[in-house]
Amino acid sequence: MDGDGITKDLYSYSIYMDIQCKSGKPWKAVKLYKEMKKKGIKLDVVAYNTVICAIGVSEGVDVAVHLGREMLELGCEPNVVTYNTIIKLLCDNMRVREAYKVLDKMSRQGCAANVITYHCVFRCLEKPNEILALLDRMIKSGVTPTMDTYVLLIRKFGRWGFLRPVFIVWKKMEDHGLSPNEFAYNALIDVLVEKGMIDMARKYDEEMFDKGLSAKLRPELVKGDDDDG
Repeated sequence: MDGDGITKDLYSYSIYMDIQCKSGKPWKAVKLYKEMKKKGIKLDVVAYNTVICAIGVSEGVDVAVHLGREMLELGCEPNVVTYNTIIKLLCDNMRVREAYKVLDKMSRQGCAANVITYHCVFRCLEKPNEILALLDRMIKSGVTPTMDTYVLLIRKFGRWGFLRPVFIVWKKMEDHGLSPNEFAYNALIDVLVEKGMIDMARKYDEEMFDKGLSAKLRPELVKGDDDDG
């Protein structure tokens, strides 16, 4: 636009940076950010969020964290998207302790975490007890887990071959009034089949059918003539 004699403003830059990030070219978004700074354009929280994500991918998480501090020092208050972006970058780099510190900071700053915040941390945790503790923390803080939360955790525990945490999560889901959907059922049944618990897997498969949900076709659950007794 500058080449056409039209000066880019904050709104224009924000759109261009977002496009570059979504096109897989975060370094181009960073270049636009540096151009903005050179021109003395003051960024808002939306622009900062885009740049933090872009600079974290292209130049590393430490640069992104520094930019988050700079944002605050310049009087631009981070929002939940800002914190989620930094937490995700830290978790992607397996810096879990630092991600927890940011989660704690959110609470102190009066910025409520949301489901996305917790999902970022869940994905990088590697110990069942830590995951279950974080799930309890999530619920106690007033953030209600979604069905996606429960499916994420069931699949995660299932990949590790842990059955007890799967049923703990399943019970929490039911206790909080959520009726399992086809994704939750299929995740649970996959775990049971993998553990060789075919009779229990069939029970949940039949429960799905009774509810009108679509079950995956699993040869292991098809009864043969010998099963009819």
